[in-house]
Amino acid sequence: MNRTFAIIKPDAVAAGNIGGIVNLIEKNGFKIIAMRMQHLTRKEAEGFYAVHKGKGFYDELVVFMTESPVVLLALEREDAVAKWREVMGATNPANAAAGTVRKLYASSIGRNAAHGSDSDENAAIELAYFFRTSELN
Repeated sequence: MNRTFAIIKPDAVAAGNIGGIVNLIEKNGFKIIAMRMQHLTRKEAEGFYAVHKGKGFYDELVVFMTESPVVLLALEREDAVAKWREVMGATNPANAAAGTVRKLYASSIGRNAAHGSDSDENAAIELAYFFRTSELN
């Protein structure tokens, strides 16, 4: 079994889509190890997205991620990172496959409903950023 990190972003939370996204997560064989709603501070968002600092979209991303609560999730299943990225769909919802999170719930590249780790290494880093070890056991 592998783990990955996911965020249901402010746009999807505000639109009332938490249940639909959690349903897709469970239908695709993920076990939810940990989950909580949290309103990210600017400092938390800046730290989490530090890898993007200096890129044109960084400031807009930080503002977006702090505008209202998000849902943070630790997910587990075989090949979790790749499978969650498949379930999320393409970053641009116009290019996302039917039935994916972003096709169903995203409105644009910037307001794309969900985040997912892009590698096992980053999943471990991202999980540790938001969850204590005791929450993941």
